[in-house]
Amino acid sequence: MNVKAAAGSNTAAPSVRDQLLGLVEAGQPPVTAARQVLSMGGEALAERFLGGEDVEILVRERAAVVDAVMLWAWQQHMRDASDSAALVAVGGYGRGELHPASDVDVMVLVGDSAAHQPREAIEAFLTFLWDIGLEIGHSVRSVADCSKQATADITVATSLMESRYLAGDAELFQAMRAVTGPDRIWPSAKFFEAKRKEQRARHLRYHDTAYNLEPNVKGSPGGLRDIQMIGWVAQRHFGAETLHQLISHDFLTKHEYKTLLKGRAFLWKIRFALHIITGRREDRLLFDHQIKLAEMFGYKDATFTLAVEQMMQRYYRTVMKLSRLNEMLLQLFEEAILEKGDAEVLELAPGFVARNGWLATENDALFAREPGALLRLFLVMQSHLHLKGVSAHTIRLVHIHRQRINDEFRQDPGNHQTFLDILRAPDGVTRALTRMNLYGVLGRYIPAFGRIAGRMQYDLFHTYTVDAHTLFVINNLRRFSLPRFNEEFPYCSKIMQSLAKPELAYLAGLFHDIAKGRGGDHSELGAVDAEAFCLEHGLSTYDARLVAWLVRNHLILSVTAQKKDISDPLVIHDFARKVGDQSHLDYLYVLTVADVRATNPKLWNSWKASLFEEFYRQVRRALTRGLENPLDRKELIEETRRETREHLAGAGIDEQVLQSIWGRLDEDYFLRHRPDDIAWHTQMFAQHAGASPCPFVAVRQKTGRGATAVLMFIPASADSFAAATAALDELGLNILDAEVSTTHDGYSLETYQVMEGVGGVIEDADRVAEITRALERRVISTDARDMRITRRPHRQLKSFRTATRISFANDSRNRRTLMELVTGDRPGLLSEIGQELVGADVYLQAAKITTVGERAEDVFFITDPRRQPLSDEACEALGKALHARLDDSLRTGD
Repeated sequence: MNVKAAAGSNTAAPSVRDQLLGLVEAGQPPVTAARQVLSMGGEALAERFLGGEDVEILVRERAAVVDAVMLWAWQQHMRDASDSAALVAVGGYGRGELHPASDVDVMVLVGDSAAHQPREAIEAFLTFLWDIGLEIGHSVRSVADCSKQATADITVATSLMESRYLAGDAELFQAMRAVTGPDRIWPSAKFFEAKRKEQRARHLRYHDTAYNLEPNVKGSPGGLRDIQMIGWVAQRHFGAETLHQLISHDFLTKHEYKTLLKGRAFLWKIRFALHIITGRREDRLLFDHQIKLAEMFGYKDATFTLAVEQMMQRYYRTVMKLSRLNEMLLQLFEEAILEKGDAEVLELAPGFVARNGWLATENDALFAREPGALLRLFLVMQSHLHLKGVSAHTIRLVHIHRQRINDEFRQDPGNHQTFLDILRAPDGVTRALTRMNLYGVLGRYIPAFGRIAGRMQYDLFHTYTVDAHTLFVINNLRRFSLPRFNEEFPYCSKIMQSLAKPELAYLAGLFHDIAKGRGGDHSELGAVDAEAFCLEHGLSTYDARLVAWLVRNHLILSVTAQKKDISDPLVIHDFARKVGDQSHLDYLYVLTVADVRATNPKLWNSWKASLFEEFYRQVRRALTRGLENPLDRKELIEETRRETREHLAGAGIDEQVLQSIWGRLDEDYFLRHRPDDIAWHTQMFAQHAGASPCPFVAVRQKTGRGATAVLMFIPASADSFAAATAALDELGLNILDAEVSTTHDGYSLETYQVMEGVGGVIEDADRVAEITRALERRVISTDARDMRITRRPHRQLKSFRTATRISFANDSRNRRTLMELVTGDRPGLLSEIGQELVGADVYLQAAKITTVGERAEDVFFITDPRRQPLSDEACEALGKALHARLDDSLRTGD
């Protein structure tokens, strides 16, 4: 790197220096003057940014402004010591790139002899930089220190490698560069290996995906660090000071160079804007900022796509391209730096060979001569899983020739067969589809899939972009299909491995969300696409219609299980009629579990797994029994009682006591609870209540349902639900389900299924005792029940405003009303709803609680005081009261 004056070639520096000198000469203290100059410079750059000026100019001018102030400060404090020390910019500042609130990293180089180190002057200089408001990262090192620390730490070596001379003794700087060069420490091979390992570790910190809801523009995969990584390796190996120089080394094409520059400019623009709107160094694209940035960048809401979704789709598509380039270029470096050029070439399949363990084309003309090889590449990879991957040169050829995947290509029966063979392969299906997406082939072969690439939904429920989510769904299905993963989801694995044609499940997974963002019902639109694709690829009419049915109905199992009363025989019978046969149910079940798990890992839990499996078993039973012969209520009740007695065998409960306990409960109780739950309730009754009822709280940790059951037996009271949910919520528990049964003698039996906020059942005995005490104190042992919630909402929830929607439907057969409520989730929500039910003189039978990211989507089964469905007038009044309360608390942030 050439030694040169820091700001000698920049027009911003002289004007900044003149401003600073003018203020000091006018009598302002140096600290005040420097602060003012930096502030004015920052405001001017922000104004120019908002006016649309090129961010690449602005980040360098920000560095030039800091250079000017830095050099003036050096002259003021180090005038007498400039021959014994050197000022060096490192890190991003060393590259001459600064964003408004970036750290300014400097190193003061001193001689090896402590006697000749101007310590006091250096301390005064650094103190001045802090006082004027610069976020300084500093070190004071001798040349020997630099050599020692860079040898021990690759991060220090990298920082020194991109250092820039600013002022002072230039010979010290040259000496430092010499002792830290690749001929002395970290030769290019070792440097590459260490930086590759460093990048892998960094990617893992961001879950190894560029598609996080709140990505880090600097550190996430495909972010600025990945671009810098390419520059560091190039500089170490080739001595290249710019990315452009890689073109002359045949490591970068002109198109790839432009892609890197364009991607970096977009990420710089986002980062620059983040610093402006936050007033601090901020590299995370938090929800709080995404809408502001979309507005700042001029995006507008469209008919089916929000402005923020458009901006984020551009972000995700940008980082996807950068990730692809990063992988390809680092692979090229690996082949050039670490591998032998004369390695044996092994033929794998017509047109394809293995070189150094990488899959490669036999020659560069393959894809031009045989476009179908663009698909066969992935099939060959599946047949040779021992390979490290696709060679970088071949990836580049794919990128160059992927335009050959056109309508003619898509209509070719040979290509149809290749694509189906990829789905039917015994191994490597997920990896093949993931690579097809990464290399841009999947979106070309299925254009509708290309349109969802990088598409996000602005909510907390959908963690990944639509294309990434889709590939996760297929990955989940694949794991169900492979016996080595049987222990993860034994029931799903058993069903998946029994399917006659697992590729139909993969096709359904591939198309289930393909119509997102088009408007209308994405399930219906996707089903049309799926059926046409299957028929075009030669599948039978039955198979094509089955895939289309799965796409059209991929949500119904999860919605029914989570929002309807699956203890109701009619609900089970109606669902069985919808699926029609066991085959449709099996495919739908594995697709549903794979889909829900892939939507948001934080929201998938053992409770949902148990709930879906229980529902599946009930529907399967109905299908086995025959749709023309549904179970009736009395038969189910008798069966439940019989199974409960089996659970109670050996419990030592006298038959007379048993009849006394069960005699307090109506028939609905035996429909709405499982036999093992009833057995537990019965034992708790016998233990706590006996012949003379008395209130109690009990906790059952191992329920077999993936949740912890909390039971309260108390005198019937309208506000008990509000108080109980407040107590449980205050403890940070997730409430999943509630059942309220009233006994004939005026008591209430309330069961809450709960999980810890981070997921999982409650296993700690002290935690169980805490729950018990809280309910006894706030619900049982007081007349004026405590409804307070002090727990604050999560930061992310504050970025969303979900309008409250309430609908009512009468269930006259079960003598009740179903109230479905959608609103913004927040602490204390269930208690608020419970308090409004009390105010409206409405009684709660059950509640099914579903949290969908930032939204609560809950269903309440309610009656009037006479245990009858609500009248239309009562529904209207309750709806108005809930709207007023919930919308008001949403506005105030409570």
